[in-house]
Amino acid sequence: MESEPDLSDGYWMVGVKDGGCGLELLLVLWGLELSHPCPRHCICYTSPSTVSCQAHNFLFVPEGIPAQSERVFLQNNKIQRLLQGHFSPTTVMLWLYSNNISYIQPSTFMGFTRLEELDLGDNRHLRSLAVDTFQGLSRLHALHLYHCGLVSLPGGIFEGLHNLQYLYLQDNELEFLEDDLFVDLLNLSHLFLHGNRLWSLHQNTFRGLGALDRLLLHQNRLQWVHRLAFHDLRRLTTLYLFNNSLPELPAQSLALLPALEYLRLNDNPWECDCKAVPLWDWLRRFRGSTSSLLCVAPPELAGRDLKRLKKEELPSCSGSESLHQSKSGSQGDVGVSLKKEHHHRSHNHHHHPHLPHQDQHYPPSPSPLPKPPAGGKSGRARNCTRQRGRKAKGQNEVYSLKGPDDQESGSKYDPSVPGGSPPRRKNKCIPRTSIRPPSGVQRASSGGLSHLSPGLLTPLSLLLSLSALIVR
Repeated sequence: MESEPDLSDGYWMVGVKDGGCGLELLLVLWGLELSHPCPRHCICYTSPSTVSCQAHNFLFVPEGIPAQSERVFLQNNKIQRLLQGHFSPTTVMLWLYSNNISYIQPSTFMGFTRLEELDLGDNRHLRSLAVDTFQGLSRLHALHLYHCGLVSLPGGIFEGLHNLQYLYLQDNELEFLEDDLFVDLLNLSHLFLHGNRLWSLHQNTFRGLGALDRLLLHQNRLQWVHRLAFHDLRRLTTLYLFNNSLPELPAQSLALLPALEYLRLNDNPWECDCKAVPLWDWLRRFRGSTSSLLCVAPPELAGRDLKRLKKEELPSCSGSESLHQSKSGSQGDVGVSLKKEHHHRSHNHHHHPHLPHQDQHYPPSPSPLPKPPAGGKSGRARNCTRQRGRKAKGQNEVYSLKGPDDQESGSKYDPSVPGGSPPRRKNKCIPRTSIRPPSGVQRASSGGLSHLSPGLLTPLSLLLSLSALIVR
């Protein structure tokens, strides 16, 4: 005799007596097999083994989920915490969306090597995740983290998820994405990042996403895109950048997308000045589907579609703007460039401490500075033809302008001594007045008579003059 299915505890309890094979056969025909006991208010069945506990206002994960369960549906409850032991490593599909989850213990999914789909979306109080939350989920192909109030994502959080194909991160509060955040997602085909607060895309934001097909970045706050931001996305067919704050977009960033078919750039404050010419030219040659790009500047082009403008309608660049436009293609990431420049300046400051702060990144002049005069020799004459106000190359260029006698002896200037010179002020140029010897007398060389005492020079001069008269 057969017993009626007992639904009082929320699961099938089927007792079969003699001749009870009819109901079992009926259940099999319905596609349901007899299952193990189920948590209260849940429905369980097998093939595949499934536990459905949705929409029962659970505050905690119910106890008694069968260990062999492959699919667990707990969406639309009020669950607040996920802890280790709540679920079985045999789980393949786990839906927890639309709860009040604010904390996930890092070891909750440890050893879940069979898990393929994890839906944690619409848990707006989650806000943060530990770096090892998804560690070891090597078979995961779909991860839902939309509308979770996430402010940031730690680097390495997606490490090892080589089979992930769908990543839903839309409608969070993300402002910045770490470099190489997605570098392990070799098979990712869909990346949803719309509805966040992102304001820039850097060179290595999407590095490693060689299989990506769709990238949705609309409804963010993007103001700047690096010219190499999409350099690995050679299979990308769909790119949404509409409803951002982009005044311009490097044409080179789009030229790196050979498979692109659908591009949406509308609802951005496009500045249709001379810097927009490369983008205008790329759009003119693009054969895929694009949206309109309405100009907001300059005033005479406001409301016009950039794609439909003629080249001569675009303002021509002045000299400085042309220089900026030519340099813009060769400049790298702003943050990286500033960091490299700061490092370069700090490095040079260490090696060249004599340079002014604003000149630390310029190497010193390769020409050697003149050496100061060696001791025992007359000092080098100062060049009085140099323009005043000229900045000296370095402190080594300022050296003594006095001879050894001027520096060490205290003798005064005697105008009667031929070849003498008045004393000079330090570092001052005073024009010399040459003193000629008497007629018929050659000027004594510095090496010939300079060693004689001043008292012998006058009689010697008279003797030389008398000798000259006798010779005549």
